[in-house]
Order: sequence, then C-alpha cells, then structure tokens
Amino acid sequence: MVAPCDQAGAVRAGEELDVARLQPFLQEHFRYSGPVSIEQFPSGHSNLTYLVRLGGREVVLRRPPFGSKVPSAHDMAREYRVLSRLHTAYPVAPKALLYCDDPSILNAPFYLMEPIRGMIVRRDPPPGVLFPPETARRLSEAFIDNLARLHSLDYAAIGLSDLGKPQGYFERQVTP
Repeated sequence: MVAPCDQAGAVRAGEELDVARLQPFLQEHFRYSGPVSIEQFPSGHSNLTYLVRLGGREVVLRRPPFGSKVPSAHDMAREYRVLSRLHTAYPVAPKALLYCDDPSILNAPFYLMEPIRGMIVRRDPPPGVLFPPETARRLSEAFIDNLARLHSLDYAAIGLSDLGKPQGYFERQVTP
C-alpha cells in the first residue's frame, strides 16, 4: 500500500538546486551534522517545493520556478511573511524558519519552513487510498471549519494589515 502522505522523490531535471552553494548557507543558519540531501515534492502548480535533509533534521525549501518572468506571482518574501505571521495565530500553518534573497545562493529568493506531514487531497487519490462517504464528509467539514477559522483571524492584529488593498477589493474584481 502507498504511504498515506505525500512523499518527496527525485528532483526533476532542470529543477536541481546547487548543493555546493546552498550547504554553506544552511550550515551558517542551522545546527546539524551530516550530509545535506535534497528531494523534490511532486506536482504543485506554482512555486517549487523541496525536502532538504540536514543530517537528521528535515526542512522544506520553497523557491520560484526556474525562468519565472513574473516576480510578483512568485513573491517569496510575501509568502514567507504571511506564513511567519500566520503560524502564530493559526499553528496548523507551517512555521517559517528563514528567508534568503541573496541571488548568489540559488539565483532566486527562497525560504525554509518546518515540514508538515500529510496527504494533499487531490482529484485522484493514490492507489489503495479510499475515501468512503464518511471520510469524505469529515474531510469536507474539516476544510470548511479551517477556512472559517482562517477568515476569523484578525489580519491586522497578526501584522498583515499592509499586505494588500482590502478597501474596494470587491469592486475591483467585478468592475470592468
């Protein structure tokens, strides 16, 4: 049977990270012994996500896709900032650990966060994983409960009031 959580695997061709440049940066910011190894999570529709093993410790690295021409669509600083603030009020969000905008490391900004184990519910579950009606109902309810919990957060109180332009948002979306 397939493991019930998403697994990292081989890094896709053309999406390799330069371990020789990354390792000194990691050594400077994390205490670990042993080798650095990198795997990549499959799928996803935007930023690239890697599992980085620092000896016995695991962290997740997120970076924009290679060759991205729209930096605002892959704003690592914004994503890191949101997660950094969100985790304090919503602990099920991953804990952001470190942001880097030095292009000499990976030729793009990136950040590291703590991993969260689990399965990403996709249209087609992995072979051997079944979602009987009761499980699907509980998952749907948990999704709605968490969405409501996120929307109930006071975004200003957690330091995200300057993230966007909330005034007039609806009008900007529907007015041609």
